[in-house]
Amino acid sequence: MTHHVDVHVGKRVRHRRWLIGMTQQQLAQQVGIKFQQIQKYETGANRISASRLWDIAEALDVPVSFFFEGLEDAQKEDSGKKSVPADLMGDKEALDLVRSYYAIPENQRRRLFELARVLSEVA
Repeated sequence: MTHHVDVHVGKRVRHRRWLIGMTQQQLAQQVGIKFQQIQKYETGANRISASRLWDIAEALDVPVSFFFEGLEDAQKEDSGKKSVPADLMGDKEALDLVRSYYAIPENQRRRLFELARVLSEVA
């Protein structure tokens, strides 16, 4: 069974890796492990030891504290009080949606935005 802290830290590893355009294989090579282990870390299936987290932080060029940012907000989200993820830009689907949105011509984008606003008010 996964622990919410391990899941959060794993999501932050994946988020940072995506932001800098690094693959799981590249991160694994820099840290000296197999990419399958990175997959397990990113899902929270395996816990990351302190020394390994230190190595990952160096490879991703962030302080270790980066992986714990937003943890309290994530706990509140898990309690069902929020419908929007605390780390919205850490969500792959949200990032893909934003990229796709800005690929749409501006006049159509405005119309789509208004439609989304109306639909969210109805829901």
